[in-house]
Amino acid sequence: MDLLGDGLEILKETSRTFYIPISRLPRVLQEAVASAYLCMRAIDEIEDHPELDNQTKAKLLRTISLTLQAAVDGFAIDSFSVGFGAHEKFLPEVSVRIREWALLAPETVAPRIWDATAAMADRMAYWAERNWEIHTEYDLDRYTFGVAGAVGLLLSDLWAWYDGTQTNRTHAVGFGRGLQAVNILRNHKEDLAREVSFFPDGWSAENMQVYARRNLVLAEAYTKNLAAGPALDFCQIPLSLAFGTLNAIANGKEKLSRSDVLALIEQINNVRK
Repeated sequence: MDLLGDGLEILKETSRTFYIPISRLPRVLQEAVASAYLCMRAIDEIEDHPELDNQTKAKLLRTISLTLQAAVDGFAIDSFSVGFGAHEKFLPEVSVRIREWALLAPETVAPRIWDATAAMADRMAYWAERNWEIHTEYDLDRYTFGVAGAVGLLLSDLWAWYDGTQTNRTHAVGFGRGLQAVNILRNHKEDLAREVSFFPDGWSAENMQVYARRNLVLAEAYTKNLAAGPALDFCQIPLSLAFGTLNAIANGKEKLSRSDVLALIEQINNVRK
């Protein structure tokens, strides 16, 4: 079985924003980044699951975290499934197969990916228990760091592991935070329907636009300081789509259309030539 190919197909179904740049990476780096994103998608699907109550989500996420923390040189075949218990039948494929995604990572960088996923699962459990109550910008900063800013830091570590690329880590956090803030704006109506809001008290969509753009300025600085190579190629697409989505929302659209996405990607491709 081609585990990487399988993983890319699942990424294509669950996160097209990252499927495209991941699919273009060199093989070894592709395995590392795909492993990271699939592991994080696995826990993200649990955090967002429409049929699980918050306490169950927190329990499952903490079980995953502890399993990852206990890793030595791999995972027993049932190391995750035992913790899922009767809930496994309710979980999507990407979550059920987290053991495979964890093992997809190259051996020399796998522990960093396991550590990052374990820490994020713990943070997600914390927010699930509190029903994602965000009252202040400080709360929002903590949440966006916990589920996205930390991903920016992990990516920086993966670039350094692959070819020694050094990055500004404050800008790396802004990269993750900015993308997450755009997701919050885009999904605000859906979140309200499940009685969750990531907007601080008194904030409007305009306030969240300002927050997102402030962090995307850091993301833009992060990208501009990358030399030509895999890291730059990877970061350009999600950053361009994030700015495009913000502009679309500001103009009254809910999100970018498929044609909008393809046009933005084509612009990036033309710049590369």
